[in-house]
Amino acid sequence: MSSLYRPLALVAGVALLGGCATMPQPLQGNYANVTSTSAQQGGASGTRVRWGGEIIKTEPGAQETCFYILARPLDGQARPEPGSAGDSQGRFVACHSGFYDPEVFTRGREMTVTGTINGTVSKKVGEYSYPYPRVEADVVYLWPKRPIYVGTPYPPGFYDPFWGPWGPWGYGPYWGGGPRVIVVRPAPPPAK
Repeated sequence: MSSLYRPLALVAGVALLGGCATMPQPLQGNYANVTSTSAQQGGASGTRVRWGGEIIKTEPGAQETCFYILARPLDGQARPEPGSAGDSQGRFVACHSGFYDPEVFTRGREMTVTGTINGTVSKKVGEYSYPYPRVEADVVYLWPKRPIYVGTPYPPGFYDPFWGPWGPWGYGPYWGGGPRVIVVRPAPPPAK
């Protein structure tokens, strides 16, 4: 291989490997494979974990802020996987020193934390006393909001129910497509 191609191959290799490392640097590392539901039973205190989910509530205190989180499985980036309430892995509370604004860390936002399990904290969920595993968080990572897609995922003319050969309203007024037109007529004059 000529000396000209070696630097190019090295740059291409580094770029290729860099594209694979998608997990944010603060969340990288090795952590125990313990779920929040198994930590509720106790015996996991002192274990280092990387957990995530959707924020239920953010409570700033005098010295720390605690985040009550509906736990979800994490994907390859350590981001909580989207899902319904049936996909949850229980709940946990993560506390970190300092003030975190509840208007920024709002209900439904996705968050991943790393830290050490420190027992459980009982809080009411309705009338039920729920044992939240408590994580003394080293890292609190708030994920950007996921984009909301509006429109169809298909280019015009391909399986799009609102696009047809006569334009963006389907197959014309004779086939049930086309824009809807509402005609409003004035009321007739009263009879004498």
